[in-house]
Amino acid sequence: MASELEANGHTNGLYSYNSSPNGATVDSNGEAGHAKASAAEEKVEEFRRLLGKSSGDVLKIVGVGAGAWGSVFAALLNDAYGCFRDKVQVRIWRRAGRTVDRATAEHLFEVINSREDVLRRLIRRCAYLKYVEARLGDRVLYADEILKDGFCLNMIDTPLCPLKVVTNLQEAVWDADIVINGLPSTETREVFEEISRYWKERRTMPIIISLAKGVEAALTPVPHIITPTQMIHRATGVPIENILYLGGPNIASEIYNKEYANARICGSDKWRKALAEFLRQPHFIVWDNNDLVTHEVMGGLKNVYAIGAGMVAALTNESATSKSVYFAHCTSEMIFITHLLSEQPEKLAGPLLADTYVTLLKGRNAWYGQMLAKGELRPDMGDSIKGKGMIQGVSAVGAFYELLRQPSLSFMLPDGDKPVAPVELCPILKTLYSILISRDASPHAILQALRDETMHDPRDRIEIAQSRAFYRPSLLGQPQ
Repeated sequence: MASELEANGHTNGLYSYNSSPNGATVDSNGEAGHAKASAAEEKVEEFRRLLGKSSGDVLKIVGVGAGAWGSVFAALLNDAYGCFRDKVQVRIWRRAGRTVDRATAEHLFEVINSREDVLRRLIRRCAYLKYVEARLGDRVLYADEILKDGFCLNMIDTPLCPLKVVTNLQEAVWDADIVINGLPSTETREVFEEISRYWKERRTMPIIISLAKGVEAALTPVPHIITPTQMIHRATGVPIENILYLGGPNIASEIYNKEYANARICGSDKWRKALAEFLRQPHFIVWDNNDLVTHEVMGGLKNVYAIGAGMVAALTNESATSKSVYFAHCTSEMIFITHLLSEQPEKLAGPLLADTYVTLLKGRNAWYGQMLAKGELRPDMGDSIKGKGMIQGVSAVGAFYELLRQPSLSFMLPDGDKPVAPVELCPILKTLYSILISRDASPHAILQALRDETMHDPRDRIEIAQSRAFYRPSLLGQPQ
């Protein structure tokens, strides 16, 4: 029985199950597994009822974008609910044509042979031979092809369950009930503008859950931030109450390996509590919150400072002292910025610091900063990196810098005689802009910024933000 379940790719942490042709659940771990499978089926039925699904009308979930987090999210849902084939369908869209280079194919072959469960699964699915041929250089593999076998190109070392992959965007989304945006923020608008053409005849709008952590800056009619959920809303016309953001302090590969994690799903009252319950798993706790845009912006902000943290770590040979100095300055800048963006910034302190902490420890943005500092990458190579995907902190640096340098946001310092723009109190952000965007400074400039004898105590920056009515709702597109 276990081999059949592995071959079909339906496992769920502590238990595995499959569906017989009549929909009955078969379990590999006895009564406890039956109880868990039954609970999962009840969650499916409850959510189907909320959507008004009739018997025989399958709940269609589609992931758009197959980066690490997007692929893991689809795999989690497939592991949890994919066995109920007559009730739930989980698919993922990614573009066709992306080839897997020889070095990656060789590494993938090593990963396969190091995991007996994966090796057996591929042999049973008659899929192993193509990886042998790719290892020998006799065949070219494609990213969508290997994703069907459970291998995400940006996360080769963490095999997932097999996934149903669609390369035609219209086929993937036209009748989807839930769409998971796993695209980088820099690609979200373009892809959802295309999707909007396929939804013109829809009578009901889907639910969209965005995983993207990134922002854009718009300067007219007033300076403001544009988030991925806002991009989706404007591109598709889907009501904002149907668009939610999910984020939290987590690393995709660790979540799939059943490390305990939590996240928040943020959005309107209409769907968020039901979605939190539907998405929750024993190792992945999902809370809910109604503050959509602010949490989304904070998800982009921590990526900015993670890049700098990677640079400091590499340039100082992982000096704990230097990293703590950087952490003090970057957190004070983030607190300063949150006072501009939120009327109650203290509520964001815990989630923002937790997300920042995990990103500094193991995130791709910190890794990117390390590679820049070591000279293994350069800013002019772009922010889409082989084996890592899009480094979203780069565009976020540009967005926050452009936004905070606007004269209309200027204010008077307690001991100043002329207004200053908020960016002038963010030396780390300014330095990152010089390194990554204008490219007139090297990564070593981040250390020079930290060691500047004229730099203010980080506490002073926080006190300035707390001592005045700093909040600017217009920055998030709200009335002043």
